[in-house]
Amino acid sequence: MNLIESAPFNLGKGKVYLGVPGNLIAFACRVSFHRGFEGYVSFVSKTHLVVHYIRTLGAINVGGQLMVINTSSALKLIDKYFKK
Repeated sequence: MNLIESAPFNLGKGKVYLGVPGNLIAFACRVSFHRGFEGYVSFVSKTHLVVHYIRTLGAINVGGQLMVINTSSALKLIDKYFKK
């Protein structure tokens, strides 16, 4: 993934929608499955969000700020955001 952002009105305590970044990442994982990449996605995190992405997305830090979501974590995110 190159870049995901929440709209300014959807930041902080006054945000309108919950789970927007997680939903976008779950969608990217779903596309990864459809394209034959087993749900894997990678992205470069802002430094202060590395631990947050590990906790909330199941991402793995593979060095520096490079994060990877593997098949197992991708399936959990897809199940959470795209229930059938």
